[in-house]
Amino acid sequence: MIEIGAQVDLSHPAERVWRALTDRELLGRWFAEAEMVEGVPDRMLLHTAGLPGFEANVEVEVTERQEPDLLVLACDEAGRLSELTCTVTTTKQGCRLELREVSTHGAWSAEQHEPREQQLRQALTVRLPAILDWLAFQQVDLRRADGGMTAELPLIGVRGRAGRNPRRRRTVVVAVVAGAVLLAGTTAWVTLPPDSKPAAAPAPTTTASPTVTADRTTVAPTATASARPSRTTASATARPSRTPSAKPSRTPTSAAPPPPSAPSVTARYETESDRLFGYTGEIVVGNPGAAPVADWAVVVTLAEGTTVDDVDGANWRQDRRVITFTGAAVAAGGSQTISFDVRDSRPKAREPESCTIGGQPCAGL
Repeated sequence: MIEIGAQVDLSHPAERVWRALTDRELLGRWFAEAEMVEGVPDRMLLHTAGLPGFEANVEVEVTERQEPDLLVLACDEAGRLSELTCTVTTTKQGCRLELREVSTHGAWSAEQHEPREQQLRQALTVRLPAILDWLAFQQVDLRRADGGMTAELPLIGVRGRAGRNPRRRRTVVVAVVAGAVLLAGTTAWVTLPPDSKPAAAPAPTTTASPTVTADRTTVAPTATASARPSRTTASATARPSRTPSAKPSRTPTSAAPPPPSAPSVTARYETESDRLFGYTGEIVVGNPGAAPVADWAVVVTLAEGTTVDDVDGANWRQDRRVITFTGAAVAAGGSQTISFDVRDSRPKAREPESCTIGGQPCAGL
């Protein structure tokens, strides 16, 4: 028996996830195009031929249904039979969806197994959340003047109704989403001041410095160039000249500041995937030193109106918009990856405002 499985935590109610699993048009948006088999109500044909890990289209038939918690499908891919179980479990943040496929006749080759599982994970973690966010967006009343996008309306159906033009309905939906995104973005033009010209250095001044001899009372001025004003002697008497002895000049030397010490750990931020009303962020904590580092903390400040749904790879605590990640010691020359899902109140997701580790900014943000 060969098994393929994947799961994802979603910030959506179980009923909405159930609809994405059972609605033919929605299923085609996040997994594969589907069409009903004529004359058989609980049977569909998934156009999976050409997808990674699939060699042909898959014919599926519902064998068990417990809305909105359990859906079991019998699958036939060109004579290779399997059973796909979809389990939806309610959580505090929304629900958890788990998919498990077990072969019942025939087997997938080694070349099929890994890409097939990756295709399933990609669909669950990237495309399905985007479809669910899109569905949730249909329930928001954009015409409310106050309170923002909070009013829940009856769910707008995706399937076409008799007497309505489905192409026109899709155009209206796309126009609403595009309009919201355009209104959310603004452009600031910054005018830089013109470069100021450097002030010219003052020209050297010519002053007369007296020359005193031992046997003459005449003072012969000698022209010398000086960068600063010099005193001139009003009168001089004949006396032996006294030449001051030259003293070594004392020029203060400034010691070069010591080079900054290399940080014990570093961090790099990257947005792994984004979608309507949210994104998945990833932080890689690295230890370039020669000894393990146990005391480390990554502090992330989220944008206003965003919250963390789930974290993988670290312990975390939240104080309003500030999230602090900690974890096990990072081995010398090793790294640790933190992945976290963020919900955004706006359609166009916004990255964190800042990310630091040990007071130093994270790279990539």
